Amino acid sequence: MFSKVLIANRGEIALRVLRACKELGIATVAVHSTADTDAMHVRLADESVCIGPPQAAESYLNIPSIVAACEITGAEAVHPGYGFLSENARFADILEAHGIAFIGPTADQIRTMGDKIEAKRTAVALGLPVVPGSTDAIRSDKELLRVCEEIGYPVLIKAAAGGGGRGMKIALSAEDVVQAAASARAEAKAAFGNDDVYIERYLATPRHIEIQVLGDGKGDAVALGERDCSLQRRHQKVWEEARSPALDEAQREKIYETCADAMRKMKYRGAGTIEFLYENGEFFFIEMNTRLQVEHPVTEMITGIDLVHAQLAIAAGGSLGIKQDEIRFQGHAIECRINAEHPQTFIPSPGVITHYHPPGGLGVRVDSAAYQGYRIPPHYDSLIGKLIVHGNTRAECLMRLRRALDEFVVDGVQSTLPLFRELIDHPDIANGDYDIHWLEHFLAKDAAA
Repeated sequence: MFSKVLIANRGEIALRVLRACKELGIATVAVHSTADTDAMHVRLADESVCIGPPQAAESYLNIPSIVAACEITGAEAVHPGYGFLSENARFADILEAHGIAFIGPTADQIRTMGDKIEAKRTAVALGLPVVPGSTDAIRSDKELLRVCEEIGYPVLIKAAAGGGGRGMKIALSAEDVVQAAASARAEAKAAFGNDDVYIERYLATPRHIEIQVLGDGKGDAVALGERDCSLQRRHQKVWEEARSPALDEAQREKIYETCADAMRKMKYRGAGTIEFLYENGEFFFIEMNTRLQVEHPVTEMITGIDLVHAQLAIAAGGSLGIKQDEIRFQGHAIECRINAEHPQTFIPSPGVITHYHPPGGLGVRVDSAAYQGYRIPPHYDSLIGKLIVHGNTRAECLMRLRRALDEFVVDGVQSTLPLFRELIDHPDIANGDYDIHWLEHFLAKDAAA
């Protein structure tokens, strides 16, 4: 096992990784911008290094500064968390060149799955079911129209290097597909520096189901169940639960084995998530995230497996420590992302938290780096924390979540807590009857009322 790990991130995920390291007796190094000098992960780390000003490009995305921090402190490995450099193949390559372990998959695996077109080709080769669509980047309007006619309208135009819903447009007919593609290309170019797009059939009412996987990099892999992430706004997840209310045991068993088998063939290393759209009993691969997910705690709650412990062990050359038939799923878990945003408009609300009281009690977990007096900076994402609740059944989980939401106090900034208090009482949520468009329709009705 490593003796010292540098955490190349901030906020709740940096604190989450730090705690796992401390449990394993690993010394920790926090890096931070000048805006995060008083951050909780900086206060609790064994060592800390300031790597730049508030702008992420000059601090948390500054690879030379992070490598220098490793060399100054003697850190043997880097955990990238999620976001920032967590899916940057060049970063993984540079660390390897400096003899520093990257706690994640290989650079080649990140590169393969980071390009959406190459990821789709790889998924097909690995036996994963995919959405019908183009297998290469669309270069001309003529080719665009031909592919759309083949797969049928409506279609979804997606940026090859995209994520988070950027560079993604829907075209309902041939009349608007050329303009939609031009808009997607322009957005992709601005966001990712790459205007390649590809086409997929648009699914009208799918759910978003993702499978958590772990691989040892040597050909062994397991699937740790699914998460339902269908409650989304502008393709950003808001509420995640495990397991999905939409699947039965036969469907679960089949997709688990399909994903685990794919990861064995790939010799995937570390934690990853294979994401699908699910409609009318069918799964369709959309992408793979080669990192820890924001919503990983719900998987930990139903399996009892610490995913960060597993990441650290695998990166240090260890085995998975568990076989597929040894995994047991207990109860139900839900995660709500509590953001410093207006609960209807979602406009960010940076500022000082004047009162902060997280809920507690049996089955309640809060992953947060916030505290009373903490200033939420305007430079990064607006996440205050994640409320994760576990129950023996989904009904018990919802009951416990309602109580925890009522206990949660965040004053001084606006938060999305009122939205979740509203959602918890909606009959569709109680029945698990929702798809990826449900939340936006709900918010539109709320705004019109």
